[in-house]
Formats: sequence, structure tokens, C-alpha cells
Amino acid sequence: MPFISRNPANETLYGEFPCLDATSLQHALSRVHEAQYAWRDTTLAQRSALVQQFGHCLRSRREALARLITEEMGKVWREALAEIDKCAQLCEYYASEGPAFLEPEPVAVSGGRSYVAYLPLGVVLGIMPWNFPFWQVVRFAVPALMAGNAAVFKHAPNVPRCALALESLAREAGFPDHLLTNLFLEEARVGDAIASPHVHAVTVTGSERAGRAVAALAGAHLKKCILELGGSDPFVVLADANLEWAVRQAVKSRYMNCGQACIAAKRFILVPEIADRFIREFVAQAAALKTGDPLDAATTLGPLAREDLRDHLALQVQVAQASGARTLLGGHPQAGPGWFYAPTVLDGITPASPAWHQELFGPVALIVRAGSEAEALTLANDTSFGLGSSLWSQDARRAEQLALRIDAGCTFVNSLVKSDPRLPFGGIKNSGFGRELSSQGIREFTNIKTLWIRQ
Repeated sequence: MPFISRNPANETLYGEFPCLDATSLQHALSRVHEAQYAWRDTTLAQRSALVQQFGHCLRSRREALARLITEEMGKVWREALAEIDKCAQLCEYYASEGPAFLEPEPVAVSGGRSYVAYLPLGVVLGIMPWNFPFWQVVRFAVPALMAGNAAVFKHAPNVPRCALALESLAREAGFPDHLLTNLFLEEARVGDAIASPHVHAVTVTGSERAGRAVAALAGAHLKKCILELGGSDPFVVLADANLEWAVRQAVKSRYMNCGQACIAAKRFILVPEIADRFIREFVAQAAALKTGDPLDAATTLGPLAREDLRDHLALQVQVAQASGARTLLGGHPQAGPGWFYAPTVLDGITPASPAWHQELFGPVALIVRAGSEAEALTLANDTSFGLGSSLWSQDARRAEQLALRIDAGCTFVNSLVKSDPRLPFGGIKNSGFGRELSSQGIREFTNIKTLWIRQ
């Protein structure tokens, strides 16, 4: 099946792109491997300069690239611009800090001299999602390139023009040919890419199903693997929270990118003292969201990225309703062209509801009423996921201690969850393993090599 570029807001078809056959795939991977073999001998200063230039190219093409995002997956205009800005900021961060992260680290030993070196692994294959079509690729590829690796990526089939733009930007920035390569690859051929002797490590951002499949393939070939998978992030609001601030951030976290984010708040866990007021304000603000053309600056909620995603979300909501959830807002697809779903709030979600155990990837908020603060923390951890989480209280010191008890890769106190180049990012449990970003992320795809020299 070809990769298809279609506007989710009005269903306009922009083009179809054929997939690689087995021979073309191996030729492409061979070229990437050759490019990396030369790249690994460049200096950190040389790599830093090109990473910096890559960021400059992103900024210089900001509006055109944002338009690609909006046209291919429906992100509203201001969020698409913000995605490109964030990519450029990541480039600038690693251009500045990356060399220090990769410098050899001396270790005092008796009878010799020893240090730890961070050396490239080779070619890193990234299997990327559509929801942040530039950010997700840049997030894995820039640290990998800075570390002396090559990066090859299989993007989602609905964002092919974004994929081609990333490859073009790398050439414009001055990276050697093929060092960052896009593969139009059918899912059935991903195993061939992982098995290739030209691929040395794999990272995937996507569903739990995709993560399990990739991890099994990588394990079978003894290749390093990083998984950043789904989430059902708890948003725990305590009795002393600043409700005005918490509600505003709750709406932003749930409905940003039309709810299509692994780290979006999905379960709003409320203690009795503030539950009714929080819900009343939350519903009012969610109802004020404006759906429409995502290129219109007035639009605050775009379409879902694909028709099948909207239909799957609609089915999940129907099952939740049949299981006792009360619909406070929305709960249905919107009529007309495009794949829009109304902003939705479901109350009365308990662990007995199927929605509790799923990731609802769209503009649907689940209200969970806890009987006490202690129960709120128990409910927060009652999930197979463990990506992000947030806790809201005006007692920051106490909230910090409670935050340590939430089982997740990150917990934000009085702030919505976000990825930041300065901080390691990743999950636990069924949300995956390994870390991206910061010093930990750049070292994931290095040979952490011990050197000992007798004196």
C-alpha cells in the first residue's frame, strides 16, 4: 500500500507515494551505513555545527513546515508553528550541550589510567508516529546524529510529505547524503529493516502493539531498542489546588493536538472537596473550544488525523457509555467533511469501565471521582501505563513527596506534562522503556566503552 497524504479537515488528496521493495530497502540501508562509516570520524565540533544549522533551516522554513503538519495530520496552526519551534530549540540545545555529554569521563583506578568513552553504535532505525510528525523524528535523530550515528526512519503512512521535508532539511543543513534517510516502508517490511546488518539499534514511538512487535524483532536480532509507547496519564487534583489554574491547564493538556498525544492528561482524578467545581469549570471551558479549519487562527480544536482513528474513538466512547459513563459534553463525531469529533467529557469512570484500561487517543476526558487523597493516588497507579502524570496542590513541598509515589516516568507538580530537551523522557510499565533527551537520551545509542591503560 502506498503512503497517502490527505487533509483530515476536508479530505483533499495531495498525493500517493510508493513503498520500497525488498531490494530497494537493502540498497537504501547500505547507503546509510556507508554514510555513517565516514560520519563517525567527524569531530564533535563538526557535528555540533551541522546540528546548529539544521535548527536554523527549521526556523527559516517555519511557516511552510507548519503548513505541512496542518495539511497532513490536522494540527491547529499555532500548535504546528510551536512544533517547529520546539524542534529548532532541540537542535540548539544539542549543538550547545551535546559535545559535553559525549566527552570521555575519566575514572580513577589504581595501576593505570581509565575512562569511559561514548562512541557511536552505527545506524539507528526510528519507527515514527504521525501525531508530532517533525518533533518525534527530530527528538530521536538529532541526538543520534550528534553521537556519530546515522538515522533512518520509517514514518507513519499518512505524513509522507513531512517525512520528505525532514530528509530535504538535512541535506540543506549540510549533513552528508543519506545520513538522515526516510524510508517509505510497509509495516510488513519493518522486520527486514530491523534484521538488516546495516541497522544497529531501533527506537519506536507508537502504540503498545507496535512496541511489543518491534521489541520482539529487535530482541531476536540482539539489537538495542528504545520504546516510547502509549499513556493514560493521571491528572490528580487535591483539595488545596489552585482550581482556576488547574482547570485551564487541564483543558490544554487534554485537548491540545485534538487529544492525540501520549502524554496528554486522560484521567482526571478528583477528591470530593473540589470535584463538582472542577467539573463545572472544565466542561464550560471544553465547550468553548472552536472546531473548524485548523489553518484558521481562530480554531482551537482540529480534526483527528484519520477517519479510522475517529471511528475507533467513537466506538470506545460508546462502550464507555454502555458501561455506565455519564456524558457531560459531546460524545459523538461531528457532521460534515473532515474527521472531527466533538470535545467530550465522560463522568463516572471506574476501573470496571473498559475505558479505564485503554488509551483514548482523541478529545475525550475521563472524570474519576476519588473518595480521598489516598484513594486518588491508588487510582492514579491503577493502570498498565506509566508514562506521564501530574499532581495539583498549593503545598508544593508536600506535593513533591506525593509525586514520588506515582508510578510513571515523569510527574509534574502544578504543570502539565511535556517533553523538554533538558530532561530525560520515557515511561515504565506498558508505556515502554529507555529514555530520550538530555544526557541520558543521547547516550542510549552509544557504545559506553571502558578504556583501561596500564601505567
